[in-house]
Amino acid sequence: MVAPGKVEKYYMEKMQSQGAMLFSLIDPDKFALEKGRKIAKASAENGADAILVGGSVGAQGKLLDDTVKMIKDESNGLPVVLYPGNISGLSPNADAVYFMHMLNSRDVYWLSTAQIQGAPVVARMGIEAIPTTYLIIEPGRAVGWIGNANVVPRERSDLAAACALAAKYTGSHVLITDAGSGSPHPATNEMVSAIATAVGRDLFYFNAGGIKTPKQAEECINAGAHGIHVGNAFEETASAEKIHAMSQAVRKAGKKRV
Repeated sequence: MVAPGKVEKYYMEKMQSQGAMLFSLIDPDKFALEKGRKIAKASAENGADAILVGGSVGAQGKLLDDTVKMIKDESNGLPVVLYPGNISGLSPNADAVYFMHMLNSRDVYWLSTAQIQGAPVVARMGIEAIPTTYLIIEPGRAVGWIGNANVVPRERSDLAAACALAAKYTGSHVLITDAGSGSPHPATNEMVSAIATAVGRDLFYFNAGGIKTPKQAEECINAGAHGIHVGNAFEETASAEKIHAMSQAVRKAGKKRV
């Protein structure tokens, strides 16, 4: 059994103190080096609880390492966690990595081969590995296409809840549902609620894709998610006001649990 590491314990503390978390997602394929640093600085100063680095395609090698280092320099002590689109999305400069399998991929590569290839690299880097189940929700967009996902239909909360139970029973510490970067809408509140009920307090449940407004953020947390990932909405402006507003919405909903 994988024991919780430093970053995962930080998640636990945040959940106990504020009831929910906001993650700022930076895609190094779009916002490398100074551009990534700018978003990281705005995020750290305006209420994000952690910074994720990754994307469906993503930078790799020295560009990724340098970008992660710049982001970490501006993170104000917040954890910098890799959210890799492939085994190339690993960097020793990060604090942790979501060690993921895509539960509803049709391709064995995303279920086991990538993990087998990536595990020795993570071990050599010495970064914290957080066992994570990744579930793609309709429409899925780029990540669904690349991962050859059998996307969960938006109206089938029962199927999403069954997937959540599978994540729980196979020992994941984190479940991430993702409608895809730039999705026109997030997962429905009914689906979020069904998933949250299935996982209970046995693992962290974070929702991603299509959350663009403070109202949507608040509704998602009220529905039961433990946290939200926001990428495109911050990338478009990287404004202090937008990040602060999203953070306040997450905290407002999270306080009801504390």
